[in-house]
Amino acid sequence: MNIREISENNEKLILSPYATLSVNTKGRETAEEKCAIRTDFQRDRDRIIHCKSFRRLKHKTQVFLSPESDHYRTRLTHTLEVSQIARTVARALRLNEDLTEAIALAHDLGHTPFGHAGERALDELVEGGFTHYEQGVRVCRIIEKDGQGLNLTAEVLDGILNHTRGDWPATPEGKTVRISDRIAYINHDIDDAVRAGIISESDLPKDAVGYLGDNKSARIDKLVNSIVFSSDGADIKLDTETQKYLDIMHKFLFDSVYTNPTAKSEETKVRGIIEGIFGYITENPDRLSGEYKTILERDGVSRAAADYIAGMTDHFAVATFENIYIPKFWRI
Repeated sequence: MNIREISENNEKLILSPYATLSVNTKGRETAEEKCAIRTDFQRDRDRIIHCKSFRRLKHKTQVFLSPESDHYRTRLTHTLEVSQIARTVARALRLNEDLTEAIALAHDLGHTPFGHAGERALDELVEGGFTHYEQGVRVCRIIEKDGQGLNLTAEVLDGILNHTRGDWPATPEGKTVRISDRIAYINHDIDDAVRAGIISESDLPKDAVGYLGDNKSARIDKLVNSIVFSSDGADIKLDTETQKYLDIMHKFLFDSVYTNPTAKSEETKVRGIIEGIFGYITENPDRLSGEYKTILERDGVSRAAADYIAGMTDHFAVATFENIYIPKFWRI
């Protein structure tokens, strides 16, 4: 046996009966020769880490737009926190850690610049609507690698598509990422909001703090333990009481942070930037190049413009808007 086959055999011996085995993958859209060293899910993880969309996450908003402090989360640091939580759960439940990590690292590749504000703006502009989870699948299937796509396995694509709402992922590893995503953003958004002075620790719902813990580390530990000891086979879940208090904390964040006028004051400008770039591209589709020209010919100008904008970082979107609409003065 080669190294990959040994790894696949070890999965059969070690992992839970409910885990998704690499050897049982539903495969890729385009068949490929197997790697002699890595399993299919390991290859997916590596492709995601090395792709351009993953690198751009470091300059995409999580909650606070272009924060000046180095310690606020970006879309990349959020992704890494989700991966850490999900891998801990997967290892404890003897699920496929490689598949779990691949889904976690890729789950937000479709996010726009300016976070959910950018997503909402594109959703109102694009024919057929726009969601970051559907866009994540497009990134992996047809945009990355200059239009060739990453050719990921069906299990990873399923985890990306279903990581946030609607149908649950088909694998326990995908379900683990979906819950871990919520755990990560609720806890680090509290941390960032306190750092920004939007809320204080004393503002948090006292019953939720009393049950979940009075700091980020304690809360994550409580939530991870709940998943590990409440999940039954392929059914990955929190226990009822813990889920109740997590929902209370999420509602508090929605009311106090996600819709807070101070935290979101700059978001009123986001729509203008997105609309301006979108309008310019749809009126001047010849300005698109590379893989976006192919998308233009196949899917139309609206979708090509959305793909182009969704791939931008916050800074590049601002620079593109300025380049289009702000006159440059002569320097003498």
